[in-house]
Amino acid sequence: MGIIPQISHKRAIRAFEKLGFKVIRQGKHVSMYDGRNIIIIPRANPINTYTLKGIIDDAGVGLEDFLSAL
Repeated sequence: MGIIPQISHKRAIRAFEKLGFKVIRQGKHVSMYDGRNIIIIPRANPINTYTLKGIIDDAGVGLEDFLSAL
């Protein structure tokens, strides 16, 4: 298991876009959808590590896949 780095919301959004997610709504949080899963990314810099881990789990993406998309 890799270590989850502290990253900005913009970097997280780009990584999830590489994994097939599309932005569907923006406000104080960004909603993304890949056809199966909806994830919500807070506009925080940096995103809390535990929050990011939960988002990765909700997305159904492996940690290694997410880290390689960064």
